[in-house]
Amino acid sequence: MKSFTLYFGARTISLLGDAMMPVAAALAIGQVYGIAGVGYVLAVWTASAVLVMLFGGVLADRFGARTVMIGADVLRVFSQGAVAVAFLDGAPPYALLLAMAFLSGIGAGMFEPSVNGMVPLVSKDPQRANATLKIAEAITHLAGPALAGILVLAAGPVFVYALDAGTFLVSAVLLLLVRVAVPKPEPSDVLSDLRRGWHEFKARSWMWSVILVWVFWGVLVIGPSVPLSSQVIGADYGWVMAALGLGTVAGGLVAIRLRPGRPLAAGAVALSGYVAVPLTVALGPPLPVLMAGHVLGGIALAFWSVMWTTSVQTQVAPDVLNRVSAYQVAGSVAGMAVGQALAGPAALLVEPRTFLLGSAMVTVGVVAALLLIRPVRDLGRRAVAGEPAPVRPGAGEPVTVARPRRGGRPR
Repeated sequence: MKSFTLYFGARTISLLGDAMMPVAAALAIGQVYGIAGVGYVLAVWTASAVLVMLFGGVLADRFGARTVMIGADVLRVFSQGAVAVAFLDGAPPYALLLAMAFLSGIGAGMFEPSVNGMVPLVSKDPQRANATLKIAEAITHLAGPALAGILVLAAGPVFVYALDAGTFLVSAVLLLLVRVAVPKPEPSDVLSDLRRGWHEFKARSWMWSVILVWVFWGVLVIGPSVPLSSQVIGADYGWVMAALGLGTVAGGLVAIRLRPGRPLAAGAVALSGYVAVPLTVALGPPLPVLMAGHVLGGIALAFWSVMWTTSVQTQVAPDVLNRVSAYQVAGSVAGMAVGQALAGPAALLVEPRTFLLGSAMVTVGVVAALLLIRPVRDLGRRAVAGEPAPVRPGAGEPVTVARPRRGGRPR
């Protein structure tokens, strides 16, 4: 319990830093270099994260997830602190912003594969832990954007980026206090480790098929969302993102209690609620309606996220979990980088509201695709205790049937 509490604190404060960064960039960098400038900075951050993610998974399986996460936090303390110093002179050189976004992205890329690997080490109930962490993420999404928006206007970008660097410093200190077992991997080389991770990833059709769908989601929905939505919404953007965070809290609470026998199918159905996010921005309703749409979208995205993360953690062997996580995270994030880079050019060719209306339609297609893919639709929930998985004839993949609780509810 102590280890999870420390990890929860580290993850929460790190998520606060992550939640502040896009809004700080959209407002501070956008004032100087415009929407294209914001899009390119975010794209460089995402692309660098994707480039190192696979190696982050290898290092986490070799040296332990905690060690890699601490190193990643230290790197982000430097990158965000450097941006804070650069803003002291007013408008920082754009090349410096791109370089620090690159370093910060490397930190994020090294950090993210270890997140999945740490949860089973610090908690005996991954779904409850994931849902609790999702609630923490939601609270930071509730507070982080609004805090960043207020501080950029009230105190300026120097203070915001310095505070952002401080969150990663606190995260590193808390992770230093977490005590988990350090793996003793068999002797191997990096290429062998990468091949093993790739083999485990491609052997699970439910996993790689979701990632293929997610590439389109990243390019056409999530990637352009921050640059385009911030431009359309304007001064109320921080409050709208806070509403998204509030919805994520509610979605995490639902995920703590609800344990469907087919988690990915249930998550895909829930994800349909995310249509409300780009749709409300495109239609431009009054602020309360806009915020309500984002609350619904937050609930939908949080429930899907918990179902997906728990499935990955419980269906993949612990000794390769970080490497497999690296492949699936890198694949899902790759589309985001493309979408962020295209946000500026797309805004010149298509009116942002029109593009976001198209994003709503793409979301409908994503949900339909997930439900049409049989391995995704049929994947069963693996019980926490790790019951043996019977093989469904003709499927070629194990499907675990959860033993029901008294009263018929799955455990």
